[in-house]
This record gives sequence, C-alpha cells and structure tokens, in this order.
Amino acid sequence: MGLLDGKKAVIFGIANEKSIAWAIAQAFRREGAELAVTYANETVAKRVIPLAESVGASLVLPCDVRNDAEIQSVFEEIGKAWGGIDILVHSIAFAGKEELKGSFLNTTREGFALALDISAYSLIALMKAAHPFMAGREGSVLALTYYGGQKVFPNYNVMGVAKAALEMSVKYLAEAVGSDGIRVNAISAGPLKTLASSGVGGFNQIAGHVAEKAPLRRNISQDEVAGAAVYLASSLASGVSGEIHFVDSGYNIIGL
Repeated sequence: MGLLDGKKAVIFGIANEKSIAWAIAQAFRREGAELAVTYANETVAKRVIPLAESVGASLVLPCDVRNDAEIQSVFEEIGKAWGGIDILVHSIAFAGKEELKGSFLNTTREGFALALDISAYSLIALMKAAHPFMAGREGSVLALTYYGGQKVFPNYNVMGVAKAALEMSVKYLAEAVGSDGIRVNAISAGPLKTLASSGVGGFNQIAGHVAEKAPLRRNISQDEVAGAAVYLASSLASGVSGEIHFVDSGYNIIGL
C-alpha cells in the first residue's frame, strides 16, 4: 500500500532531472499517485516530456502561469480526464538574472513585478482554477520556498521578497480554502543545485556555509524534500495546514 494510493496529483515546475518537482513526482508515483505534469514552454518541453513519460504521467500539458486563460484550460482538461484533483504542487519561481546579483537597491520595477507574478501570484492563480476540482476531497496544496524569504541572503534580492509573498499567500490561502477541506503548506528547502539556484550569484558560497553551520553539518538532497512532500500530501498530515516546513538540515534554528 502506498501512502498516496488512488490520489491524483498535478505538478507544476519540473525543469529537468535536478528539479525538486521531479524528485517529488517520482516519490508521489512510488507511493501510488496518478500524475499530471505541466511544462512552462517549448524550451523545457524536450526535457520534461520524457521525464513525465518515464513515470507514466497520465497527462503532460503546457502551461504558462502568467496566462490565466491557459491555467484555466489546463485545469479544465485535467478535470475532464480525472473528475477531481487531490494534490497540487507549485514549484515555480523566476527572476531576471540581473536582479539576482549585486545590490537590492538596483531592483527594477519590471523585475519586481515579474518575480512576484511568476513566483508568488501564480500560486493564487493555480489555486483559484484548481479549487472547483479539489473542494470536498481533502486536498493538499504544496508550494516550495526558501529561507531567503525570511532572512537576508547575499544576491537573493527580489526573490527573497517574492518568497516572503509566497509564504504569506500559503497562510492566507490555507484560511481561504480550509472550510472546503483543502490544506495548503510550503516546504522551505535548504540550498540545492538546481536550474533555479544556478541563477543566484554566490550560490556555492551559501551552500558551503550551510553545510558547515547546520546542525546536521551537511546539505540536503532533492529526495529529502520529496519525502517531506509525501508526508504533507498524505493523510499522515491531515491536521497540518498553513505551515512552512523546513527541510534544511536544521540550518534555520542557528543564530550564529
């Protein structure tokens, strides 16, 4: 028996085989979930489609989360195929490369709007479209965040502000959809080598510091995040909502 037997999960944010969303997709599949996978654009399609097929995803659909009509049509298509959705994973973040180096003072108005739209508002947009298909099914929504949304990290800049907005959105959404039996949580993952983190200036320095200072004296793996995702998506976490759950070798408890 898998922890997610019979559950239907939609996963947003796989970019390649290093993506946290990909580790989550594999773990969900192992635990018996049926998967629908989306991809952002044609550039990532050639990497995502073979990965989705390798775990037997029932549906693989394009979705640009900046486009409400596209979001709507993706959920209508999934709803038509499945009748309902149990799990939604949001592993989406983006900021212009020039915003992720140097001083936060240099954040541009356009760069701010883009980062907040794709990294934070998209969770609300996805939730809104998914809601009719999740209500009354004891659904679980999961977002991916980083400690840079709570504390200052070098070069994380506007992405830190976007993650703060994402984390607060998780809490407000948890309240908004809780009466429909839907839980909304986030996992705050420690630094991981992914396509997303490669854009952050000085990433290796941050990872090295965490490995030295975290209670477990090491960095985490994608699979450790996926394990927490299985827990939060399953009935084991049926009483948990609005939480920001750290999977970071304990780094967030350290003061100095």
